[in-house]
Amino acid sequence: MEQKRFLKNDAGFVCAHCGRKVEPLGRSSRNHCPFCLWSLHVDVLPGDRANPCHGALRPVAALADPKKGYILIHRCEACGALVRCRTAHDAAVQPDDIEKIIALTAFSGDYKI
Repeated sequence: MEQKRFLKNDAGFVCAHCGRKVEPLGRSSRNHCPFCLWSLHVDVLPGDRANPCHGALRPVAALADPKKGYILIHRCEACGALVRCRTAHDAAVQPDDIEKIIALTAFSGDYKI
């Protein structure tokens, strides 16, 4: 049986990087902090929380996508993997920091994954 490519897991959390409380997104799985944009390397497929790495994901770039908005690129501090995720800069509750996202677009040239 084919596994779903996305599992909704919209739980709030406390950011492991900046310590701020992050509310659920309400429409999808929030997987990064809207304040500092850091995340944890916990998913194999979006929302499954099945990755054993659990390293800190540093935001290193952002790509503008005409259909999906901005895409964050994270690099895992533990294993070096590059991970993409959609931003939530238009969220009703705790939108992602758009100024930080735009600043990351300057570094996007090396991260076209």
